[in-house]
Amino acid sequence: MTSDESQTPKPDNQPWEDSEEQDKPLNFSMDAPNGKLEEINLLDESQSESNTDKDTDTDLDLENFNFFASPSEEAEDEFLQELVTPNSARETPAETPLIPLAKPSNLSQLQQQEQALRQEIARLQATHKQLSAQLAQTQSAMSKVVQEGLAQMEQRKQALQISIEQLERRQERIRTEMRTSFAGVSQDLAIRVQGFKDYLTGSLQDLATAVEQLELAPKTRPEPQPATRQPKPQEPEQPATPQFTEQRFQATTKQIRRLLDQYRNQPDYYGPPWQLRRTFEPVQAERVSNWFFKQGGRGALRTTGSRLQNILISSAIISILYTLYDTRLRILVLANTPERLGDWRRGLQDCLGISRTDFGPDRGVTLFEDAEAAAIRAERAIEANQMPLIIIDDSEEKISLSLLQFPLLLAFAPDPQTLRERDFDY
Repeated sequence: MTSDESQTPKPDNQPWEDSEEQDKPLNFSMDAPNGKLEEINLLDESQSESNTDKDTDTDLDLENFNFFASPSEEAEDEFLQELVTPNSARETPAETPLIPLAKPSNLSQLQQQEQALRQEIARLQATHKQLSAQLAQTQSAMSKVVQEGLAQMEQRKQALQISIEQLERRQERIRTEMRTSFAGVSQDLAIRVQGFKDYLTGSLQDLATAVEQLELAPKTRPEPQPATRQPKPQEPEQPATPQFTEQRFQATTKQIRRLLDQYRNQPDYYGPPWQLRRTFEPVQAERVSNWFFKQGGRGALRTTGSRLQNILISSAIISILYTLYDTRLRILVLANTPERLGDWRRGLQDCLGISRTDFGPDRGVTLFEDAEAAAIRAERAIEANQMPLIIIDDSEEKISLSLLQFPLLLAFAPDPQTLRERDFDY
């Protein structure tokens, strides 16, 4: 074997030696003689292998590589290293670490990353603290706002409760005044009416005496003297004393019957003022018809036992007369107490659709507690070419003679049983 052939496998073994040196750099560098002995043994073994296989150099190189890389050779190498390595090297392995350290550039990068992470952690911790402080402030502010809102709502609630209590007390006071003041006002009105009555009694005593002494029967005797009353100017004065039963008033009779049928069959609950706005029963229509056609507009009807029913019948008569006489009609209601007059006022307003402005001394309806005052007002109405209708409540037990001289008179006669009970009470 030539020197060239013995030197050829060295390049092939160089990678293994390099790898061995990289894996164990200190084992080969610590003791030079031992290292040379190891290299000589390895060269002899490689030369013997090269003499056996001279034909294929490429296969030799692969086999040499595999041979040196086999586990048995590695075990031998380790055994030889243990034999060659001195005891001092085995006893102090910590002096020369086997694991290579990282490069300085990588270490500095890691340190920079660590520092950056620490800064980021510190920044996040500061942000967390800041957000926690802001959250605590927000919660405290919200709690304050809620408490203030609750306090305001509580104050408003208390104020509303106080207002409600005040309104309730005011309502109760008004109700008490309404219950008590009506009697007081009625008493005041009674005192005023009594004073007016005394004045009329004193100043018009002669007139009242003359009226009471009038003989009403002779007034119906002008009929036997038609020759002296041939002039026709007296015909316009006939409406002042209407005669609904005479033949010449057939047109008026038909109109009255038509209105009664209308009130009974087609009631108008939203009609104009002074027109009947309530349901009219046949019994009530019969009473009104008897008053017009049998009593001639002057007479008494037995009370129905209810003041409201009496007011309804009177309202029907007033509505018919208002259709005939329009604004010339004057209604004079006579009752002995202010309470009954108040019932008449409210009932007429409800049945005829009139208002408080229609009540007064110079208006459509006038209320009286004294018969003499009603008679005086009726005389003034006739002098003013008006048509007075006197309505007497069933509370009046007696009718003054001064009221019988007027053409239209509607009196509600009280029930005899009621009169007997009143007499028994006295």
